[in-house]
Amino acid sequence: MSHSRHTEQRQRFRNILNGSKCLSPASVYDPLSARTAESVGYQLGILAGSVSSNTTLAAPDLIVLTLTDFADQVRRIMRVSNLSLLVDADHGYGNALNVMRTVEELEHAGVSAMSIEDTALPIRFGQAEGADELISMEEMVGKLKAAVAARRDPTTVIAGRTAGLKVEDTERTAKRAKAYAATGVDCIFLIGVESLEQVRIIHEASQLPIVVGSAPASISREDFAAAGARVLLQGHQPVAAAVKALRSVYEHLYQGGAPADLKDSIASAKEMDALVFAAEYKQYMLDFLR
Repeated sequence: MSHSRHTEQRQRFRNILNGSKCLSPASVYDPLSARTAESVGYQLGILAGSVSSNTTLAAPDLIVLTLTDFADQVRRIMRVSNLSLLVDADHGYGNALNVMRTVEELEHAGVSAMSIEDTALPIRFGQAEGADELISMEEMVGKLKAAVAARRDPTTVIAGRTAGLKVEDTERTAKRAKAYAATGVDCIFLIGVESLEQVRIIHEASQLPIVVGSAPASISREDFAAAGARVLLQGHQPVAAAVKALRSVYEHLYQGGAPADLKDSIASAKEMDALVFAAEYKQYMLDFLR
């Protein structure tokens, strides 16, 4: 897929940030899942670090995934996908210089937007289990300045992600968001939102669109939109759903069930052909192998 195509996808993401609605992306993890999301109408997708670790390594979200692993997965998705893809680039895989490399690789792979977070990663020796730690505001400002400087396509979106609401109070998190906004990032990505008021305060402090990583189900997307949020994540149920479907089919077959009995619970040959460009490949064979 051409670089101009990726620029169009990035501009679409920017249009969402500059709009008035709050949208939720499809959680995808490979070319087939991305194509499936598109087939039901999604234009916005997300590849999370946790999902990448789960699907490429069968490992938990503990930063054992490498930038190369992640960028390769993104590249395979974006080779065939028209989604505007937001990716979770964790802490940028190191310090500010590593962040620059991360931006270069992920931009080249075709992402529309990427978030860099202020969580201290990977978990250090002796760190209390389940306790998030943040890097200093000054270090994060340096990392975000480096990310913006490394960007080659000005339409690529850089999100400054903070877990401040899980560690500090709203006022301190708003101060972080304002400092992050001054680096030239395009939006603020919030983890640990518990109220609409938190989003309003941080939106006003940063004067940037907000991406909400998780929030109480009682808050509607419409309410979030009015508070300045433009993207609301909904979790990664499609991956868990795929595992359940796989297990069900494997169990049926392993226990001696007939393949024909699965007809109503699997995609049809016609559906599969549409997702994998079967008609296009058939034409390629006619054009170039005859």
